Amino acid sequence: MKTISSIFINVVIISATAQAQVGKYANVNGIKMYYEIHGSGTPLVLLHGGGSTIYTTFGRILPALAKTHKVIAIELQAHGHTGDRKAPETFAQDAADVVELLKQLNVPKADIFGFSNGGHTALEIGIRYPQKVNKLVIASAFYKRSGVPAWFWKGFDNPKFSDMPQIYKDEYLKINNQAALMNMFNKDVQRMKNFKDWTDEDIKSIKAPTLIVIGDQDLPLPEHAIAMSRLLSHGRLAILPGRHGEYFGEAVFANKRSKKPEAFVDILNDFLDTQA
Repeated sequence: MKTISSIFINVVIISATAQAQVGKYANVNGIKMYYEIHGSGTPLVLLHGGGSTIYTTFGRILPALAKTHKVIAIELQAHGHTGDRKAPETFAQDAADVVELLKQLNVPKADIFGFSNGGHTALEIGIRYPQKVNKLVIASAFYKRSGVPAWFWKGFDNPKFSDMPQIYKDEYLKINNQAALMNMFNKDVQRMKNFKDWTDEDIKSIKAPTLIVIGDQDLPLPEHAIAMSRLLSHGRLAILPGRHGEYFGEAVFANKRSKKPEAFVDILNDFLDTQA
């Protein structure tokens, strides 16, 4: 716990500094969407996980990624600094919001890196908006309900706010209020309760070079990640040591001393920089 606490403090400090310097808002499909731009080079969009923010998901690796890319880090509907709409969260809506923001930023095409629920949004972008995608990185995500253990879905029969990682709650409450936090939690829960499979044909339709990444102790099953990578015409697969996002330093499993995040950035850069 001391290790997690120390890395969280560092994440919050980085978050506050970065927000003051680069945080901006855009009016996107009826909501105020928060985003940050770091670095320069080929655009790389970062899409955080459910219940999370830019920094609880990507705080450990964002500075390294900004050394080689123009990082566009986005907070999605009802998350972090971004506003909400009187409609459920959906991956289709998140994808439309991301594409609209890129249009407003005059970014015709980008690499898209999504983690967990952000990975589902990235899949939706790859399927619905192929013209906007250079390469995709789908981290710790799945395209079928059978891609994760049955206990995961049983948890949505009686979801408990107390089960939400405290580190997510603490970070969110530095940005917004308790009512907004509960709203985000409830909308995230409802979206996953209503999760519908993408078809094999949907995944096959993705023509962009795509890297599927999971940890060897992740939520998505290794067999599922292998199957998804084989459906893709330009699919690559990496199964790395770690739990859900641990392999790149996601805040829930953060370990300040771990070298895994630096190794992951090297793998990611190698994939993004290699000619298709």
